[in-house]
Amino acid sequence: MFENLKYINTLMNEALEKDSIAGGSVAVIHKGETVYLEHFGYADRASGKKMSGDNLFRLFSLTKPITAAAAMLLLERGKIELRYPLKWFLPTFDNMQVLDENGLRPADRDITLGDLLTMTSGISYPGGTPSGMKMGEVWGRQSDAYEKGGKPLSTRDFVLEMGNVPLAFTPGAKWEYGASADVMGAVIETVSGMKLSEFLKKEIFEPLGMNDTGFYIPEEKYHRLATPYVQTPEGNAVYTNHDLCITDYKAPPAFESGGAGLVSTIEDYSKFVKMLLGRGSANGVRILGRKTVELMASDCLTDTQRASLEWDSMLGQGYGNFMRVLKSPAAAGFNGSAGEYGWDGMLGCYFCIDPKEELAFLYFVQQAYTGCTDFTRRLQNVVWGALE
Repeated sequence: MFENLKYINTLMNEALEKDSIAGGSVAVIHKGETVYLEHFGYADRASGKKMSGDNLFRLFSLTKPITAAAAMLLLERGKIELRYPLKWFLPTFDNMQVLDENGLRPADRDITLGDLLTMTSGISYPGGTPSGMKMGEVWGRQSDAYEKGGKPLSTRDFVLEMGNVPLAFTPGAKWEYGASADVMGAVIETVSGMKLSEFLKKEIFEPLGMNDTGFYIPEEKYHRLATPYVQTPEGNAVYTNHDLCITDYKAPPAFESGGAGLVSTIEDYSKFVKMLLGRGSANGVRILGRKTVELMASDCLTDTQRASLEWDSMLGQGYGNFMRVLKSPAAAGFNGSAGEYGWDGMLGCYFCIDPKEELAFLYFVQQAYTGCTDFTRRLQNVVWGALE
């Protein structure tokens, strides 16, 4: 049935020849079984270390769906409700102000937990907007504390500092990618009474056997971390930036980023994907209820909010629970089904799930700014084109 998956090899080898990537891994899952898993190129080109199933990848924003699943666990246990105001859990998010090109003014309403999960909270990432520049000061201080030998803030304390920054817009007014998943990580800590890492390990990683997933890498595993690369005018070079207050993973970080902080292998992350594909269950282990996964995989935006999905990678898509949700395959350029969902990370790791076809696809690389590109879509079209 999956003979045409051989074209994945052709595309990956072409990418290696063009030096678009140094190496990568691809997995295809159908009806809960891995039907394709191949590794290409190098985990570290300088040493000649080949890519393998052992390699650890910096997930960056592929952390976000795991944080969403943790929030869904709290929801189905009655610990939170999506309409609850954020200020109940993190008091600095009370009486929020909005700062934009028109100046400073009170927000029209409180941020809710649902606003966090849909990226409609108004909480910015550091950036060039008035609010983003203020947020950049907060993130800059946290980064300096790590890089200059200071004392970085814990997850909750760092997020409480974010609550002192004005919002980019009134909650619910539109969609804008930002630090909402990091804030949700602090909510999970507050509600569970556990560090985010402890909650994820107990409730998701250990039950699923995800033994290589976490916020830091033990010394004996560190050699398995794949080297990141970035395209430069001189060619494909090693990427050395520390983005979004992410450390070198050599020790447990003070700030456990629910938006970008996890590392994992493609085989470990496949276990999480299989759980979602199994509507909350994998290998006899149930993590979430079927209806909870249906909610997690749904487009939660209003028409007005969806109009602000202006990224090229969001064409034909909706959004909810830190993931894109396919609405129009033709507009998106995919041959998948409406209702397909997934996400990607800044260093290229990508996954998507098609519930209708019981099919999932993972593409893991460490290539900066390649999370969702035309190459990713070409690979995906090969996968769905293999269905008979």
